[in-house]
This record gives sequence, C-alpha cells and structure tokens, in this order.
Amino acid sequence: MKKDGSASFKQSTVLPWVELRVANQSHACYDAHSHDEFSFGIINQGHAYYRNRQKTHYIGESDVVTINPADVHACNPNAGTWSYSMLFVDTLKMGDVQRDVLQRDSSDYTPFLNDLERSPFVKQRFQALFDALQSDSSALQAQVCLYDFIEMMLGKQAHDHIGKMAQQPYLTHIREKMLDDIDHTHQLDELAEEAGMSRYQLLRAFKSQFGLPPHAYLMDEKIKRAKVMLKSGQDISDVALQLGFSDQAHFQRQFKKKLAVTPKFYQSHFLQK
Repeated sequence: MKKDGSASFKQSTVLPWVELRVANQSHACYDAHSHDEFSFGIINQGHAYYRNRQKTHYIGESDVVTINPADVHACNPNAGTWSYSMLFVDTLKMGDVQRDVLQRDSSDYTPFLNDLERSPFVKQRFQALFDALQSDSSALQAQVCLYDFIEMMLGKQAHDHIGKMAQQPYLTHIREKMLDDIDHTHQLDELAEEAGMSRYQLLRAFKSQFGLPPHAYLMDEKIKRAKVMLKSGQDISDVALQLGFSDQAHFQRQFKKKLAVTPKFYQSHFLQK
C-alpha cells in the first residue's frame, strides 16, 4: 500500500497535553466519529463538507472549525484536495483554562457554542496559538496564546470579567524577577503563584500595566539587550545562549521580527572594519 504522506502528527513539548495535526493537500475522507478531546483548526486550502451536531456546513480557506468532546462529526473534501491544521486539547486541561478565564468554580468544561467561526480575529488568534505550539520554543508564549484564543471563543462571558479586574499588586516584582533571570524558562503557573493571582489574572493585569503580556515583554527586553551585546562585538551564538534562546536560529527569527534584519547584518554596522 502506498504510504500517505499528506498528514503529520506531533505532540507539543511545551504543552504536552496538546496534539497537532497538519494535512497538506489531502484526499482523505472520514467516517462519522468523535474525539475525547476538544478539537479545533483552520482550513488552509480547498473546500469541504463539515457535518457536526446534525448540521452540514460548506467550509473553505480561513474557516475555523470547532468540535467539542464527544461531538459526532465528519469532514470531507468537496473535490480534489484540502489542507488544514488542527489542535487536539485535553478536555480536563481545557476546562482548567476556561474556569481560569471565567473566574468560575465548576467541575465541568464550557463547550464551543458554534461549529465554525469566520471572524478574522479568531483566525489570527488560532494561527498565533498554532505557530507557538509548532515552534516549541516557549511554554509561556504558548500559554498566553491559548488564553487569548479561549478568551475570544468564550466571548462576552470572558469580557465581562475583564472589565471587572482591578489592578493587582506585585506586578513590578514579577517583572523584575523575569528580567533578573532573563535566560530562565519562566512558567506561567510559577509566576501566577508568586503574584498571588490566577494565571489569567496575571496575564491580563500584566498587559494592562506594562503594555505587553509577560512573554512578549520578556522577548522585547531580550532583543534590546541583544542589540547592546552585538554592538559590543559579542559572538552571536553567545548572545543567544546568554539571553536564553533555545538556539541561534530561534534568536535570529525573533531578532528579525523586531528589526527586520538579521543579528549578523545589524552587528556588521557597528564593528570596526
């Protein structure tokens, strides 16, 4: 039998209770089935008929499908091939995140309200989450992106709680802790515990006070420090190591996102020739 190379699977290393699946120009069709996990993803190419909860939808590029645990569903290409990216998230962990966002004591999870979403904002937040999980570079970044996605999917329920959040103490201490240990892999659970807040409260309060969520604030500081170190002539690989990047390639990608040039190109303008 010919091997099907259109699909790939991966367990996230930064959030090990999340599985990633990518299908690239696939012809595969699926019988009606269900999952124990929450599953949701984006159509990257092609069109398909998607049936869930007794309704059939015609979906295409940029549509985000959402499937609750135990929902019987099927999704098959209309003609030719289709490509998509999916996430499968442990139900208990998803429930934990949802309760954190809603500040609600409950033993259950909150199901997705809709079978699919077409908002560009949903697409943007899903893609940010998927990219963070796929890169495996930062657990903190992946957690922030997951909270952002869940917050949007919970809609008004979550926004009501955002409006009620007062400014919290100890944020300056948390910021200084992160900056003092800039090469450390910071965990959201640890930061939240030290601040005496829930994970969600910490993320929202930190962004409100400092303008960026913790992982983005930390990355911004790393790039600022990297510029100084590069101008002093330090080796690029040493800079990446001292600032806690997973490798030199990760450093280069993040540096280029901020300055639109590589570290080597930037450094070349400050060293004596």
